[in-house]
This record gives sequence, structure tokens and C-alpha cells, in this order.
Amino acid sequence: MLKLKDMPPSPRQALDDIALCFVFFTRLPLPVVDFRDRTLAAAIWAAPVAGLAVALIGALVYAIVTWLGLASGPAAALALAATLLATGCMHEDGLSDVADGFGGGKTRDKKLEIMRDSRIGAYGACALALSLLIRWSLLSEFASPAQVLAALIAAHAGSRGLLGAFMHLLPPARSDGLSVDAGTVSAETA
Repeated sequence: MLKLKDMPPSPRQALDDIALCFVFFTRLPLPVVDFRDRTLAAAIWAAPVAGLAVALIGALVYAIVTWLGLASGPAAALALAATLLATGCMHEDGLSDVADGFGGGKTRDKKLEIMRDSRIGAYGACALALSLLIRWSLLSEFASPAQVLAALIAAHAGSRGLLGAFMHLLPPARSDGLSVDAGTVSAETA
């Protein structure tokens, strides 16, 4: 039997959740929206929609520049740049913070201190370089814009689709900060 908690959100709530995920996961300009105290944790089901938008932006750039005659290598670089601009490099910032923290910190507290530091260290720079190089090399191997689109959707929408479960299963690393502000993801949302 279908329970109230299993019901999808109202159309208005669904649009608000999608907008909240766009505001959090992208730098795309949106009109000012009142989220009525909705938390990211409650709206996290919509994160793949924001990922889909980022994927479409990257794939569109790839399609346009290859249509204009650019080779797949430079086209892949421009598609990657478009996704980085669309997200404001949010994920790259997180990757470099984690790499610096785990590479340079000996204790849990030192790792968290390093991760909160806005400066990038050698571990973070190397992690970013490797991540970008791997993504570029994979995108440049695809033979068509349709393949690039499929890969970008899998990467951007798919990875964001796992966030709810990740946030549900793991507690925040500290008592303050972004993960605490996001709220707790319920089992139903995860």
C-alpha cells in the first residue's frame, strides 16, 4: 500500500527542489526563489536534474565546436571547460580539499583543518591535474556528440544521484559547515 511518505512532492515542491539543486550545484542564473525553509537534504532527490543540465551544457558545446570543425581533443577541452564554468568548479574545489587533507594531515583534526583552508597544496593540485586529464582524455576518445552526451549525463547526473545515499549513510565530519547546514537525508529520500 502506498503511504503518504512515498508520495512524490507536489509539482510546486518539485520545482522548488529542482531550483534549490540548481542554486547549490550550478552557477546558472536563476530568479530569486523562496525555498520556504526547504533543506538541501530534503531536495537532494533533484540533484541529478542539475547534473543533467550541466551535462547538456557540456555536450552542446562539444556538438557546436565539432560541427564547426574542431578536432575531438580541443572540443573535449572546451566541453570540460563549459561544465567547470556551469558548476563554478565546486567539485574540483572539494576534490582538491580532500586530497590536501588526506595527503597532508596525520590526525583527523589536522585533515579537517587542511580541508577548510582555502589554499591549494601539492596533493590538491596533483589530484586536480589528474582528474582533468583523465576526464579530457576520456571525452576526447568519443567519436560523436551523442556519445559525449551519454558520457556526460552518466557522469554528472549519475554521480549526483548517489549523493542522497551518501549523505544518509555518512555523518558530517564536523559539527559546523556545509554538510550540517544541508540537513539530514531521510531513508525515503536517499
